[in-house]
Amino acid sequence: MNQQTSVSSANCQLILGGARSGKSRHGEQIAKDSGLEVIYVATAQAYDDEMVKRITQHQLDRPDHWQSIEEPLNLPGIIKENSHAQNVILIDCLTLWLMNLLEAKLDIPAQVDLLLNALDLSQGQVIMVSNEITMGVVPMGEMSRQYVDELGRMHQRIAQQAQSVTLMVAGLPLSIKG
Repeated sequence: MNQQTSVSSANCQLILGGARSGKSRHGEQIAKDSGLEVIYVATAQAYDDEMVKRITQHQLDRPDHWQSIEEPLNLPGIIKENSHAQNVILIDCLTLWLMNLLEAKLDIPAQVDLLLNALDLSQGQVIMVSNEITMGVVPMGEMSRQYVDELGRMHQRIAQQAQSVTLMVAGLPLSIKG
């Protein structure tokens, strides 16, 4: 397992933010402004009515001509199969991807290694959206603590490799890197 990544992926952007911070909208705007073909990768799974509504709203918010791929687990494969110089892949979101990995009882560091490798090999732009939830108090439950810890470690590893990192606060992008 490679815990250190020193090479920057020139086409990789990480957008972090809290709930309703504008992170998805910002990622979508970057994708639109690229002028390239957009492949939108959704990681959410609809387990309840509220999540169905959220997913539906996200679908309505993006242009009809964007290709959409719903993939809860295999982000590395999606990047490897779909990345080329004439497109941008927008992944929304890594937070749910990590939850899906935990639910599937997969090896998180190994999965993040696969993701970082796919990003390194990508031929086109990759924009990743994720919730920054690690700034609050330490959760009380064991699974919640594991989730927050894994998310924080994943963000660090991706941010180290990404060309740019943006933190969204109240709809405003704050450049952290790049």
